[in-house]
Amino acid sequence: MTEPGRFEAVADTLTGGGPRREPVRARGRRPTVPLPLLVPALVGLAFLLLPLIALLVRTPWRTLPDQLTSPEVWQALRLSLLCATSATVVSVVLGVPLAWLLARAEFPGRGFVRALVTLPLVLPPVVGGVALLLALGRNGVVGQWLDSWFGITLPFTTAGVVVAEAFVAMPFLVISVEGTLRAADPRYEEAAMTLGASRFTAFRRVTLPLIAPGVAAGAVLAWARALGEFGATITFAGNFPGRTQTMPLAVYLALQSDPAAAIALSLVLLAVSIAVLAGLRDRWMTTS
Repeated sequence: MTEPGRFEAVADTLTGGGPRREPVRARGRRPTVPLPLLVPALVGLAFLLLPLIALLVRTPWRTLPDQLTSPEVWQALRLSLLCATSATVVSVVLGVPLAWLLARAEFPGRGFVRALVTLPLVLPPVVGGVALLLALGRNGVVGQWLDSWFGITLPFTTAGVVVAEAFVAMPFLVISVEGTLRAADPRYEEAAMTLGASRFTAFRRVTLPLIAPGVAAGAVLAWARALGEFGATITFAGNFPGRTQTMPLAVYLALQSDPAAAIALSLVLLAVSIAVLAGLRDRWMTTS
């Protein structure tokens, strides 16, 4: 029996020996949406879009250039970009090995460790700031030794902003990279090690290029989360202009005295969020 004939026999066996039938599809017709699903879907869409539309409607477009070029806005923007980028670097340096450990290594309590890693995702940011104070504050569990031994004080400093942002942003990178590692074929690493490469060399020369898209996506998510961090930052680092006042803190402060400046800062953060979504469209917004 020829190769196509064998395939035909297998197909007939799976279909009960009868003729194979093509699925019936209605040509030129789109599936209708049930009304009980359509109404709440539209309400949910309006609920999500209405605040953004209101922000655009109430924007003082005539005075917007002056608001965006004010020294306070640029000071907060520069500090936010610097701290978010630094927090992302910390997240990549520490988070990629942590993701590899969770995805590749077998050790007791791995599920519990994964739960602890993802805890900052659901932990209220203010609680995270309090926890950072208790750990790294001047009288904290570790902070007191950093202060007495090395003279390092993190709370209410720019470095404290970076620490707070990295604390809340790193889980996003770890989750993204771990998922990419689990999807990657580990046999490439094993093949490299059979050729004499060490475990670290196999990771650096084989695994890391394979998971580069996942690392990039996780870094973008971590950067965006760090840029928008508010609760842990104001609790652990305070709100000092030019030193710890990032853009979310500047929005909160400006809303009390200068709503136009708060709207301008909010538009900048909105534009950054849209840019992040546009950068991740190939990863998330794919159509089947």
